[in-house]
Amino acid sequence: QVQLVESGGGLVQPGGSLRLTCVASGFTLETSSFDVYYMSWYRQAPGKQRELVAMSTPGGSVQYGDGKRGRFVISRDNAKNTVYLEMNALKTEDTGVYICNANRGIGYWGQGTQVTVSS
Repeated sequence: QVQLVESGGGLVQPGGSLRLTCVASGFTLETSSFDVYYMSWYRQAPGKQRELVAMSTPGGSVQYGDGKRGRFVISRDNAKNTVYLEMNALKTEDTGVYICNANRGIGYWGQGTQVTVSS
């Protein structure tokens, strides 16, 4: 069973930065290895639908959700089974739970890490 553990969230002032980390484990011959998974970060804000923040494909390309390109940067380290989300110039509306997802037909979710942007 693939497991995802996020970290790096916290309280930050508007304009600040955070770096989130998602470490994946539990890969087997049946689940395949980390490097063939689409790795994504989603955001769950209070009272809103879960939305895609950024995605890293197995081929190395990246995609960003609406309005996310520029301030958010996703990257991955296949050797460490880890995906990162660098967040800059944070705004109060960026507040939410940031959740890691691994997808290869079957999707796996982490528990999320809370990010609060407030002065």
